[in-house]
Amino acid sequence: MKEYFAHETAVIDEGCEIGKGTKIWHFSHVMTGCVIGESCNIGQNVVISPAVRLGRNVKIQNNVSVYTGVVCEDDVFLGPSMVFTNVINPRSHVNRRNEYAETLVRKGASIGANATVICGNEIGEYALIGAGAVITKPVKAFALVVGNPAKQIGWVSEYGHRLHFDENGIAFCPETNQEYKLTDNNVIRTK
Repeated sequence: MKEYFAHETAVIDEGCEIGKGTKIWHFSHVMTGCVIGESCNIGQNVVISPAVRLGRNVKIQNNVSVYTGVVCEDDVFLGPSMVFTNVINPRSHVNRRNEYAETLVRKGASIGANATVICGNEIGEYALIGAGAVITKPVKAFALVVGNPAKQIGWVSEYGHRLHFDENGIAFCPETNQEYKLTDNNVIRTK
């Protein structure tokens, strides 16, 4: 007995693992060999390509294609119409399926609407990628990046609030009062 919901227009190929409580909406296609964690929400017109791995509580908004080579850890948010690539130099007349580059989206990261993530990059834990950004290099944990090509303009908390560090490199999330430390251009949560 399946323990997930799939809209009647969704296509679920044989050989997928789909976690309990996951919802797959209108006109979406989950291809063979995927592993989708519990409590995920797969929006309308989404394609999950073969061998993609999604952690628990991943939210994918409408019109997103998650191509082979992409791994999303728990609590990742993929905004409407954002794009992943999986080959650096695609050509219609050249088969490069053995050259897929892995893209890793770490726990809690959010990627905004219409952003593009060039394959082979890692998006750090709780990073926040602005709408329309083009990711061409790795993104640090808790980084706030925007633009084309994307540039880091600050840091955010686990709850997505901008962090303002004092002279000792300490900042607090305004929503949770969690403490963060900035050292050597890297941020960690300390409390």
